[in-house]
Amino acid sequence: MRKTLIALAFLPLLAAPPADAAPPLHWTATCPDYGRSPSPTAGLECATLRVPLDYAHPDRTIELTLSRHAAPAGKKRGVLLMNPGGPGSPGLAMPAQLVQRVGGSGLPDAYDVIGFDPRGTGYSTPVTCDLTTSEERSAVLGPYADGPRDVVATAVKARAVAEKCGRASTKDLLPHMTTANTARDLDRIREALGERKISYYGLSYGSYLGAAYASMFPGRTDRIVLDSVSGPRGLDVVGTQRFAEGFDDRFPDFAAWAAGRDDVYHLGRTPAEVTAKFSELAAVRGPAFRADTWNGLYDDASFPVLAREWAGTARAAAGPLDGDNHAALQLQVICNDSDWPRDLGFYQRAVAEQRRRHPMFGPAAANVNPCAFWPAGRAEPPVRIGGPGPANVLLVQNLRDPATPLSGARETRAAFGARARLVTVDAGGHGVFTRENACGNEAVLGYLRDGVFPAADRSCQSGR
Repeated sequence: MRKTLIALAFLPLLAAPPADAAPPLHWTATCPDYGRSPSPTAGLECATLRVPLDYAHPDRTIELTLSRHAAPAGKKRGVLLMNPGGPGSPGLAMPAQLVQRVGGSGLPDAYDVIGFDPRGTGYSTPVTCDLTTSEERSAVLGPYADGPRDVVATAVKARAVAEKCGRASTKDLLPHMTTANTARDLDRIREALGERKISYYGLSYGSYLGAAYASMFPGRTDRIVLDSVSGPRGLDVVGTQRFAEGFDDRFPDFAAWAAGRDDVYHLGRTPAEVTAKFSELAAVRGPAFRADTWNGLYDDASFPVLAREWAGTARAAAGPLDGDNHAALQLQVICNDSDWPRDLGFYQRAVAEQRRRHPMFGPAAANVNPCAFWPAGRAEPPVRIGGPGPANVLLVQNLRDPATPLSGARETRAAFGARARLVTVDAGGHGVFTRENACGNEAVLGYLRDGVFPAADRSCQSGR
């Protein structure tokens, strides 16, 4: 996820009742371009697929838009579905991105690589909450709270956002935007492709979606890769609080980087001085500064821009995922997936606890959000990650990830037991595969392309 404790009862989640068979797909050379030039989907084929809005009552359908990079004739070993995370991130461009980044590796030649805009997103039937301001669209992560009064003030705004979602023009779709239903969509895509099994790569929240699919449909999985792994409960109240843990894990990388370039940015000559500068600037610039810093920790390549923001010579730019549709689906999936505490006192106590444990970002990660006031009841139990199935789930994880910290990956690894292996990389940032480290890339390529599933968990250095 990008911009972006109670015990929950986890019950087994069964696959949906049988519905009418998915029709075969009709691929065309025309793909949506997201209004960008050059088109991020250039070179791909696209198709549409109708899927049930509610798998328990499959009469009403919505549309998914899919993309494909077809394997060369005679080389295909299967299909590889990809998801970029979010929730709410469009995925049609992912096959083209894979070809661009690792086209010479042989991986795209081994699969028909399939991207898709998940239900509710982009060129699939979209949802809205009619969110018009950046503050509303970032409401899934509350601003840094200095105390109980700030939680109360945030609650007023969070309730208003939840009410907007509940009366928006797509409010009848809202209850069905869930990870479980998106996992069922994956299986409908498998069926429409005429495949007995599918392979899968998912990043960030996409790792939770892949874990859900591997748990709900274990016999239909081929090779599964989960990158930058959310915990086995997804982005519930515990998962969002983990952002503060990730901030603490990752910030020292930036502090050391900036200290080594004090002659350029003048943020401090030592990591300790850079950390002190953070506190100084946060006191002056307010909650947005903390959120912008967290976003800047996702990638080493963002460090120069982040340093210029600190120095006052640059401003954070709005990204392609800052619109209403992305924010609406992110809220709808996160809020629908889990039971969120509705007691405001819970969040006030959590903010106080997180200030003690993770003072740099904890009171933001623990603040109340619209899920506390969600207008729709949860339709089914959360997906229970794990259960019996083949040993085919590979987890890859940086040690210092600001959004999905190592603790979540370890919990997901434990949930899958003997079905999974975990490869950790001594690196920072969000995302392992296709980044600048041979270890993570070789682990993923060796598995997806060559079928080399590690015999045991292992760790390796970045760049090796």
